[in-house]
Amino acid sequence: MRLTRGTGPARQATIREHNLSMVLDEVLRADEPISRAGLAAATGLTRATVSALVDELVASGLVAESGRSQSGTAGRPSIGLVASPHGPVGIGLEVNVDYLAVAAVDLAGQLCYEAVVTADQRGVPPKEALGHAEGLVVDAVTALAAADRTATRVALAVPGLVEDHLVRVAPNLDWHDVPIPDTIVGLPLIVDNDANLAAQGELAAALNRERGSPVSRSFLYVSGEIGIGAGVVLDGVLMRGAMGFAGEVGHVAVHPDGPRCGCGAYGCLEQYAGQDAIVRAALMPVTGQTRGTIADVVELARAGEANVIGTLQDAGAALGVVLAGAVNVLDITTIVLGGVVFAPLAPWLAPAVQRELDARVLAARWSAPHIRASALGERSTVRGAAEMALDAVRHFPARFIGAR
Repeated sequence: MRLTRGTGPARQATIREHNLSMVLDEVLRADEPISRAGLAAATGLTRATVSALVDELVASGLVAESGRSQSGTAGRPSIGLVASPHGPVGIGLEVNVDYLAVAAVDLAGQLCYEAVVTADQRGVPPKEALGHAEGLVVDAVTALAAADRTATRVALAVPGLVEDHLVRVAPNLDWHDVPIPDTIVGLPLIVDNDANLAAQGELAAALNRERGSPVSRSFLYVSGEIGIGAGVVLDGVLMRGAMGFAGEVGHVAVHPDGPRCGCGAYGCLEQYAGQDAIVRAALMPVTGQTRGTIADVVELARAGEANVIGTLQDAGAALGVVLAGAVNVLDITTIVLGGVVFAPLAPWLAPAVQRELDARVLAARWSAPHIRASALGERSTVRGAAEMALDAVRHFPARFIGAR
């Protein structure tokens, strides 16, 4: 389910629900506790209406009174309003090729719970993998209940093409047309592509970190894992494409006659800049091993190992070729490197990526793309999933209030 909400005071049958959402949104976006008078000024609603709506939000546990605000009449301090520290949380769940992760965040964007389990999911039947993931949710719900926190929904991130509750294909998991249940441990469950959710997490982190300051609301988030995906955010909106399958940059060909990819095509970016490709090329000449971790690669890169540095330059160049094409099409000036591969390796990948962008992006002379590492590092996906799980509360608080 995709949740949307308009802007400006509503004047139809949904006025209460719409205005509750508008008031809650202003509380959550404020860079300091905001007063009722400040909310009236920001929303265009009357003070009496705002006061009644705030009373409902406070009574429901979504908003709390906290400290003093300077936004009262004639400079007089008044009671400030913030997201309740005891309010609802969203749970994010991630099933990836070599790990499972779960996280919970609240309306203020605070991390309330997180757990990661290293486990190779290749060859594991989907039902079994989902069962293991469900166990993580059970642990999370139990820990949250002990802290007197209530989860509202769970959002599942998978590395593949997702259509509603059907994973059409996840090549690196070898999943094909896998149905996903509507609920998990009694909570509503939604499912989306991992890179899409990571991009949402990155946007939420930027807004939480830079409240009151200009924020880049348009960027291309590139997630490096065993596979490679991207989330496209334009003016704060995640662009999904006609079927919801946008962002599969990992299967753009770098060399059409290159090695065969798990998707069945040849020379895909994943074969040059995916986790397995980087680890194999970086470690084999140095250690004689073809298997290892990104942490091993980082350690050798920091030590200045020439072969490892060269491998990362080659991977960055391949990534830059593909991203240059994306930038030429989308006209995006910010690229975020994230995931368990690209976030920690960004210091070594970024220069090679930048060189390709400078050489290949037509507008680079006037608007050179800026590259940065993810603010959430390796956990953007599961954090983004948790943020999405809270969308129903943010956009439709009246429904949460009615269910209390």
